[in-house]
Amino acid sequence: MPKKRSGGGLSPMQQAAKFLGVSVLAGAVMAGIALPAAGALGLAAKGSVKGFDEIPANLKSPQLSQRTTILDSRGKQIATVYSRDRTVVDLKDISPYLQKAIVAIEDSRFYKHGAVDLKGVLRAVNKNAQEGGVAQGASTLTQQLVKNYFIEEAGDDPTKVAEATQQTLGRKIRELKYAIQIEDKLGKKKILENYLNITFFGEQAYGVEAAAQRYFSKHAKDLSLQESALLAGIVQSPSRYDPVNDEAEATKRRNVVLQRMAELGDISQKEADQAKGKPLGLRTSRPKNGCITAVKGAGFFCDYVRQVVLTDPVFGKTKEARAKLWNRGGLTIRTTLDPQAQQSAQESIKDHVYKSDAVATAATVVEPGTGKILAMGQSRPYGVNVNNDETTINLSVNQDMGGGAGYQPGSTFKPIVAAAAVEGGKPPTQEYSSPYEMAYPSPVAACDGKVWRNDPNRPAKLKNENDSERGPYGMAEATAKSVNTYYVQLISDIGICPVVDMAKKMGVARADGRKIDQAPSIALGTQEMSPLTMASAYAAFASRGMYCTPVAIESVTQKAGSEQKSLPVPKSTCSRAMSENTADTINTLLKGVVEDGTGQEAGLGSRPSAGKTGTTDERYAAWFVGYTPNMAGAVWVGDPQHKRKMTSITIGGVPHDKVYGGEVPGPIWRDMMSGALDGKPAPDFHLIDLPDDSHDEDDRGKGDRGATDDHNGDGNRTGQVTGGLIGGLTNGGTADGGAADGGTTAGALGGSFPTPTFSLPENVIQGQGDGWNGGNNGNGRGGGRH
Repeated sequence: MPKKRSGGGLSPMQQAAKFLGVSVLAGAVMAGIALPAAGALGLAAKGSVKGFDEIPANLKSPQLSQRTTILDSRGKQIATVYSRDRTVVDLKDISPYLQKAIVAIEDSRFYKHGAVDLKGVLRAVNKNAQEGGVAQGASTLTQQLVKNYFIEEAGDDPTKVAEATQQTLGRKIRELKYAIQIEDKLGKKKILENYLNITFFGEQAYGVEAAAQRYFSKHAKDLSLQESALLAGIVQSPSRYDPVNDEAEATKRRNVVLQRMAELGDISQKEADQAKGKPLGLRTSRPKNGCITAVKGAGFFCDYVRQVVLTDPVFGKTKEARAKLWNRGGLTIRTTLDPQAQQSAQESIKDHVYKSDAVATAATVVEPGTGKILAMGQSRPYGVNVNNDETTINLSVNQDMGGGAGYQPGSTFKPIVAAAAVEGGKPPTQEYSSPYEMAYPSPVAACDGKVWRNDPNRPAKLKNENDSERGPYGMAEATAKSVNTYYVQLISDIGICPVVDMAKKMGVARADGRKIDQAPSIALGTQEMSPLTMASAYAAFASRGMYCTPVAIESVTQKAGSEQKSLPVPKSTCSRAMSENTADTINTLLKGVVEDGTGQEAGLGSRPSAGKTGTTDERYAAWFVGYTPNMAGAVWVGDPQHKRKMTSITIGGVPHDKVYGGEVPGPIWRDMMSGALDGKPAPDFHLIDLPDDSHDEDDRGKGDRGATDDHNGDGNRTGQVTGGLIGGLTNGGTADGGAADGGTTAGALGGSFPTPTFSLPENVIQGQGDGWNGGNNGNGRGGGRH
């Protein structure tokens, strides 16, 4: 066994053997790389390759990862995103100083040798043998280019990056073969151009254009001599020669490059000395990468676009393929974002809710009939600094698209129940007793033959917002006043499944991906939804029943060399969710909400609008979802963590004892939509004639609050159903089977007993466990508001 020197290095014999072995390999390579097999020289060890001839003959230049530019609908830049900040430029757009500098310091014989520099190899072999290690490399620019190709193909996969950079003989042999191929096909100028575009210059800058922008805030073609020398010097060790973090070390390296250029005759010694005496002259620019750089608060929309590219199969059949497309970049993505609507949304949000408030708001605007997302914003800015109230969670979208688990929409879900009822044949004049408080009717038909039943021992109950909200009510008044008991009676009458089916047709699904619960409580908006979901659903009302899936991307082009190629993009799918008559009916009902109901503060003045307020139990969330014929929007206000109740709270500097949907979200929606619609046409809805089913408090007990005489929706009120019958059947019974004396008395006072047009829960007349607990209310006030 050879002995080591006392100093621990290789013995002279070992040095000689290593020198001889590498020299033989170098000589063989330089003889034309005509090795029949690397194994002939004992090179088939771990980490090498089986044989030189077995290496694939063609090395395809990878598509270099570049910046992706995201534009709004008018072609203005929203943000730039990239995995590697790079802008590929032609050689003519790179300073001649930089071209000479990089050759001088990295491969001074570049124009004199082929793929491999024989003199350089022998010099390095000799030097390394003397040092007993790798003290000097001999890679040409062409070989370095091949190595960078391997790294580029590896992307962000650490295992593949390690394989691309491992110091093995096998990798070097592959590198040599491909270098020869590239020299033959590309030529020196193209090799230099590719090298300058692929090389890493530190500070997140890949390629000379990005480096010029990062360090000097100028284009690569405008770099001066000393600036070019600085960039050329960084390449060998971007961290060691980083001028931002170590100016002294970077200056020394720059001067080495300048001196080398003088020695080679690229510049005179005088020019070199003058350049050495100048300061670095840095004028750094902050990397503008990612959605955090988005303008007009569009960071969350930008992130939504990223999620679309990463998840939609149109951009690749597999998750890996889509990720590769996004990371490669070079895309120009034109989106649906309307700058006017986006600016208006952000301004309204800023005016009404502060980013430091205990609760947040999120708003989304879509275009009826196309599904285009026109605006998307929220009060807490996009970012990772939680101390600055920043977040990357998009409160406007579903969980699988970067959002949260969603928020209960409250009464904004009621119009979906109404649409299901009208579509199924219920007239908009349908009346129900709508008491102030009641137990959920039971049993109620659900999907697939299932039945929902209330617990007879501990029945679930509900009540209206105010004690004064006592029916009977028709659909218009119940919608305007957002009467809970009316809508629970309505869903109990028509069944749960028609409502679930209508929700599906309108694109309404839970934000967390779970199925909507099969319970009558869904009529009150107990299932967590996102603002984008609700805005898109209401857009179906605006477009007279046509639901269109939301889309954010208009077109995508990808840079391939000097050309741009178009890529397919997701298209909105539009389908009929309900008849035009049903949509027109809901539009008529919801127009009344902003004119005379809970949403008056959201009204747009002379511009026709419709919408619905929503406030959840315990006031964890408040909503306003509304629309005009040409724009629909949803505004949510609440605590994303579902912890802070909105009572005794200050929002946007305004104190509130209790927050209502029409009080906080409503004005946000109004201001957002007013600005978004400014200068745009103001078409009216297609409305239907509805009778005025409202009544005064003086009408109590008069027996004239009867239901309609038929289901044809003609609005003729005959008073055939007396208030006494309603009072007796709904509030006169007892839960334990006691006599409904109050109902009998009321019936006598109110008049005759025709067949009612509303449905009664099973056993309600017998007063059994499923009946409504109204034993104390049989006071004969009949149809008066209880």
